[in-house]
Order: sequence, then structure tokens, then C-alpha cells
Amino acid sequence: MQFTCSQKKLMESINIVQKAVSSRTTLPALEGILLEAGDGVLKMTATDQSLSIICFVDAAIDTDGSVVIPSRLFGEIVKKLYDTDIRINSEEGNVVHIEAGNSRFRLQGFSAEEYPDVETMEEQNPVEMGQEDLKKIIQKTIFAAAVEETRPILTGALFEIEGTALTSVCLDGYRLGLVRSRLKSEAGTKKVVIPGRALFEISKIIGGEDNTVNITLGERKVLFDLGYTRIITKLLDGEFINYGQIIPAEFITRVKVDHRLLYDSMERAALVAREGKNNLVRLGIYEKGIVITSNSEIGTAQEEVPAVFEGKELDIAFNARYFLDALRVIEDEEIMIDFTTQVSPCVLRPVEGDEYVYLLLPVRTYN
Repeated sequence: MQFTCSQKKLMESINIVQKAVSSRTTLPALEGILLEAGDGVLKMTATDQSLSIICFVDAAIDTDGSVVIPSRLFGEIVKKLYDTDIRINSEEGNVVHIEAGNSRFRLQGFSAEEYPDVETMEEQNPVEMGQEDLKKIIQKTIFAAAVEETRPILTGALFEIEGTALTSVCLDGYRLGLVRSRLKSEAGTKKVVIPGRALFEISKIIGGEDNTVNITLGERKVLFDLGYTRIITKLLDGEFINYGQIIPAEFITRVKVDHRLLYDSMERAALVAREGKNNLVRLGIYEKGIVITSNSEIGTAQEEVPAVFEGKELDIAFNARYFLDALRVIEDEEIMIDFTTQVSPCVLRPVEGDEYVYLLLPVRTYN
């Protein structure tokens, strides 16, 4: 195998495929990137056997062939080289030579036959949506997915498709994030749970251009086609929680508040809260507005935020980080917050429409 490629293009592709390189494996080849040169294109593949990323790179191919090259060292070498053409060739024994300007490297690789087969997936009736739309959906919900593996299904995001409507839901038992978006084409009815890790990596791969992403949903896996990059991940098995039963349909207390004022005030109160044991902020919902207080061994904080009030006055407490996580991804100037009781979840909604719903469980207090 022998090819020449620009340092910039090669580095961009390495950065992308490395996101799927296995960090904990008993198979050494999985710590590498599979390079395959043929048909005038360079194909780079990495997988941890759950998530697979494939990049197609423009390169001048002199000789077809394939080899697996250690991912970490390969990336570090290419990163340190100047922005020039890099010449790579492999010889007998899977030895890889990297040449650029006056730099020469010789690395021991692995045979492509040692690399496990990456499950391929044909595009059939793909769902089309804007890449930026997908990125926003991920960023606005994935923070609410579970991190602990005690309930694996909750480490993913539920994607529900009905016609051209897409609803994405994440929850971890303490909070819920729901965002609705529109697809570019009719897609029937589908429901899958996609691993949070895969979606997080996809959100980092998507660039600034609002191109289209084609999403093919299978029985066991899903394919995201971004053009020169294809991401395939296994779906999570199991029944996702019926989130519709969790979201309160009625409220006893409601406030309409300036989003930025509330976020800034909550962030300042959190400075003191995080010095305590439970990162707690208390909200007093009164006719005059919202009073936010926090205290710890170091000191206390109080913030007052004007709000349009409706219903009964209420005192309630929350984990400051959870509340800020939800406020951070909201873009509206004003939001609505609904409450029922001190021990029932509150719901953050838009003033108009139903584009998003964020639900937060309160923290029980005894004083």
C-alpha cells in the first residue's frame, strides 16, 4: 500500500475516526486505525465493536493495500508534521513508513486480517434532516441521559419519529430533557434508543455547515451518513420509560420569567451552593417574583428575579447543577416554569409552542 495525502485532510480524518478507537480491549488491533487504499480513495476505519466510524479521504493512491496502524501514535505524529503532503507506505511484515519533508517515521502495524469485521449497513429509506438540527437536538437533551450503567436503556436517547416529526428524549431518573424537531422528508413511524456516547461523538463531528445527514434506522443498529463520514452504532435493547406519564399535565404554581436573568442569578447562587455537601439552591416562588437562596459553611447567597406569577406561593429546592444544565441549553428570551408541590417535579416550557420540555425533580428538605 502506498498513498500521498495532505497533512490537514489526514489529521481531520484521524481526529474523527479516533473517537471510535477502543480504549479497553484485549485485541491489540482494535487500538489502531484500519487504512485501506483502493479505487482512488483512502478509507479509514475505527471501531470498538459497538461504535464504528468510517472516513473516506481524498488521496493520491499509488498502490492498493491495507494495514492497521497504532491510532494514538499515528495521530500524534501527523499532528506534529507541517501542513504539507504526507507519503505513507506499508511493506512486508506490516511495517508502515511515514514521510513528510525531512521527517521519517517507521511504525510497526498489524495485518488488516487481524482487524475484526466492521458491520456494514446499507442505506435504505433514510431519514433526512439538517446536520445542525441534529446537533442541536443532541446538545439539548444528551446531558439528561444516565451515566451509570445500572439501567443501560437510560444511557441512550429515545428517537421517536412520526411522519416528519422527530422527538428526542433523555432521562436519568432525576431529570428529563425532551426536544421536538422536523425532518426534511416523510419517514413513517419509528422508535429507537441510540447510545448517548455515539450521539455525543456525532455532535462533535458535525461541523458548522448546515448539510444534510441521512439516518438509516435498522432493527439492531443505526447509520448516520454525513457524506465523507459514516457512523454506525448498535441500538440499545429494552423498553424505554413511558415519559408521557412522567410529565405533569397540570400545575398549581406558574411563573413566566426572563431566561437570561434567571440563568445568571442561578449561576451566582450556585457559586455558594457548590461549596456545600449537596449543591442545593432554594427557590421561593412568590407574587413579587422568584427568590433564590443558597448556603454552605463558607457563606450565603440571595438573588431576586422578577417574574409573572400565577397560582399559589411555593418554596422548593433543587440541585443547582441540574437546574443550570437545563437553563444552559434553552435559547428563548422568556420561559414558563410550572410547579405542583414541594416534592413534585417542576417543568420548564416555552411560553408558546411545545418545542421542548425539561423536567426536574426537587430535593426534599426538612427545614
